[in-house]
Amino acid sequence: MDRLLPTLIIAAVILGVFVLMLLGWRARMRRQAGLPRPTPAPATLAPASIVADGWYVATTAADEPLERVAVHGLGFRARATASVHPEGLVLTVRGQQAILIEPAALRGAGRATWAIDRVVERDGLVLIGWMLGATPVDSYLRIPEAADAAALVAALQALTPAPATDPAEGIAS
Repeated sequence: MDRLLPTLIIAAVILGVFVLMLLGWRARMRRQAGLPRPTPAPATLAPASIVADGWYVATTAADEPLERVAVHGLGFRARATASVHPEGLVLTVRGQQAILIEPAALRGAGRATWAIDRVVERDGLVLIGWMLGATPVDSYLRIPEAADAAALVAALQALTPAPATDPAEGIAS
């Protein structure tokens, strides 16, 4: 009986923490409700130049690597497949509808070491910069095969449109 009260207090604190986490997640989803839904992948596409299997880690606001996008199926880690087609990148996250990131929406691709709460070996993540409507975002994939990850980055870089340059100054804008 002497342990019942402390046990109930600890249980109430733990339950309170979970309730606050749920409320915070719902508030994040309300704040991001204005983000457009990603383009669903069409049923027919040209053959893929590269297909890489791995894990979808997160999508964050560009240049804000701790600001997770929580809406439209982009909020949770899961197994994923990334395939590069002439029409763009198809990202298939388990449990979600496959999305198409068209070449015009791509901002670039590279490697990263961490995203939100996931830290891996140096350059262990594939970073894909793209536009979700008018909002720049970064998506992170964990591709365990280094050769597949390098091929995916190269294919995405080849697909990404070149930045516009100012002919008077010769620099990218």
